[in-house]
Amino acid sequence: MERSATRDFIVGLFVIVGLAAIAYLSFSVGGLSLGSNGGLHLFATFDQIGGLKPRAKVEISGVRVGQVESIGLNPDLRAKVELDLERDLKLPIDTTASIVTSGLLGDQYISLQIGGEEDVLKPGEEITFTESAVILERLIGQFIHNTNVGEAKPEEAK
Repeated sequence: MERSATRDFIVGLFVIVGLAAIAYLSFSVGGLSLGSNGGLHLFATFDQIGGLKPRAKVEISGVRVGQVESIGLNPDLRAKVELDLERDLKLPIDTTASIVTSGLLGDQYISLQIGGEEDVLKPGEEITFTESAVILERLIGQFIHNTNVGEAKPEEAK
């Protein structure tokens, strides 16, 4: 079988297109975006963030509107989360940010509930109404330790 420059070129082009498609799918599935979403950077402070990670999605009514840019600690030792949202969003100042889980054991993300005020949040401001993550292990522990089915209470044992 003879080497053909045309055939070699077509095979090489096919390999390059295949590698580009694999790279695109890898970035899409991994949630990596090239650059920021546009510039509305807001902050939210939570008592407990659970398994929230940078690049987690931020949603309004189930629609992705941004991502978690970074997570750090405030001087009062509460978690401070920076959100990178779409530039054209007009969020009222009484917007609420909640950390929720997709499904029973899925990834955690931030859900924004829109408020009713007319004043809107400006870049760099903080969402003051927040709801921390629910930690499943703590709920199970509280349920186990707070149930006294069939046990006598210490006062009744006397």
